[in-house]
Amino acid sequence: MNQCLLCDQEFIVPIMFHQIFSLTKLLPSQLCAHCLSKFEKLNKISCPICSKNTEEAKICADCQLWQEKYQGNLLKNIALYRYNNYFHDLMVAYKRYGDFELHHVLKELCQSYVRKLPADLYVPIPTSPEHQAQRKFDTVSAIFEGIVPLTPILKKKSGSKAQGEKNRQERLMSAQSFLIDKNIKIGENVNNLNIILLDDIYTTGATLYHARDKLQEGFPNAVIKSFTICR
Repeated sequence: MNQCLLCDQEFIVPIMFHQIFSLTKLLPSQLCAHCLSKFEKLNKISCPICSKNTEEAKICADCQLWQEKYQGNLLKNIALYRYNNYFHDLMVAYKRYGDFELHHVLKELCQSYVRKLPADLYVPIPTSPEHQAQRKFDTVSAIFEGIVPLTPILKKKSGSKAQGEKNRQERLMSAQSFLIDKNIKIGENVNNLNIILLDDIYTTGATLYHARDKLQEGFPNAVIKSFTICR
C-alpha cells in the first residue's frame, strides 16, 4: 500500500505488464488514481510550436508574437498537461510555500515521457539565487533529477523578479536574466549538440526563449528544444 502525497489516502499501485520487463525502472507511484485524474492532459488539437490547446491545429497567438520577433526562429516546446486550477494549486504549494515533497508528484507526471526524449544535454531552467536561498532547493532541478542526467549550465541573475510575480505584459517585456556558468564542463565536442531545456510551466514562453537565446551564444550550432510539464 502507498499513501497519496496529495490526499493522504492509501492506495494499491496497479502493476503494469510492460513495466515488469522494462529495463527502465520508474520511481514508485505516490499519486492515487483519483488525484491523478484531476491533471488534465493536453489534447491533440494544439499549437504545433508550443503545445497550447487551440480550437484549430494552428500556431497560437503567443507563438505568432515570437515568430514576428525572431523571424521564424521559433522554439519547439513539448508539454503534457493543461494548467488548470488543480495544477495551479499544486504549484502554489510547491513554489510559493516551498513544499519540497511535492516534487515527487511533478516527477511522476512526467518521468515516463522525459526518459524517452533523446538529447546530448538536458538543461534545467534555474531558480534565482534569492528563491534558492528562501526555499533551500531548486524547484526545476528537483523535478528532473534522477530522470535524466542534468547539465545545469544556465544561471539566473541575482535580483531577477520571478515570472510568477509578473503579469502577462511584464513577462513578454522581461529582459534577459540568464548567464552561462563557465564552471560547468561540457566536453570537447560541442558542435551540433542536441539540447533540451526543462521547465515546469510554459506561460508566455519568455523564460524559455531567453534561456534558448543565452545557450545559442555559447553553442551557435546547437539544436535547442524545450519540454515543460504543463502549458
